[in-house]
Amino acid sequence: MPRLDIDALQTLCAISDHGGVTRAADHMPLSQSAISHKIKRLEDHLNCPLLTRRPGAPLLTEEGSGLVTYARRILSLHDEALASLSRRALSGKIRLGMTEDITSGDLSKILGRFTRLHPDVSVRTHVRQSLVLDDKIRRGDIDIALMQVFSDEVLPGDQLLYKDRLHWVRSRDLQLDMTRPLPFLSYDADCFYKNRALNTPPDCGLEIVLECASSAGIRSAVLAGLGVALLPARYISDDMEILDAQMLEMPELSYILRCAPKPSPPVRSLQKTICTSLAPNTPDS
Repeated sequence: MPRLDIDALQTLCAISDHGGVTRAADHMPLSQSAISHKIKRLEDHLNCPLLTRRPGAPLLTEEGSGLVTYARRILSLHDEALASLSRRALSGKIRLGMTEDITSGDLSKILGRFTRLHPDVSVRTHVRQSLVLDDKIRRGDIDIALMQVFSDEVLPGDQLLYKDRLHWVRSRDLQLDMTRPLPFLSYDADCFYKNRALNTPPDCGLEIVLECASSAGIRSAVLAGLGVALLPARYISDDMEILDAQMLEMPELSYILRCAPKPSPPVRSLQKTICTSLAPNTPDS
């Protein structure tokens, strides 16, 4: 039976994470030819193609994508085993940023497990809007950001956690006059939904009547009939009506992990732990 090489699995994950062999070589202590050789040996060993190697085609084959999922779990257990046996425990500080949408029970469990495994690593968490987190990453104020972007704005080094659809919604009890500006329930000034929404054509203009940084607050305002809003599919209930056909088409949402350049060993360890635990996990849309 074929056996999987840890280095080869790490290389495959790097190709997936960074969007290609060339980009992976920029982040690994290996040349592009060495990376290609590792993947070719792995393909020969498994007797199946892992990379498509065709212009315009997806980066990974179906077999390659499936192996990446297993590889992340294998590498996480591998790193955890090494950490538990290592005499040099991880230590340091991690500045983690996340949006409200990602402060889930699953992530809390992941962070709890990480801090138990690495008691000398301090994790300080900031909950902010995605635009604020992106600015903090660029300025070096945080080390990791878990945030939302439109899928056409995902960067090559970003690691996809899951996707969701963004919908225009209203309460079924709210009557709208489409000839007048629509009352719009917006997230705060740092909301990238709002920036895109304000490009709505003039015959379907918007008038902001509420700004709230909380998805729960926006959802409550929709149910109260205060106006229309943009909400991810996970927040939409049967007592809301989707208005997508009448409004500006919105891109798909991607929930990503974005890491600052040259991450420290504790940051890399947390990055691997989060990605292995949360990706891929695509909610229904």
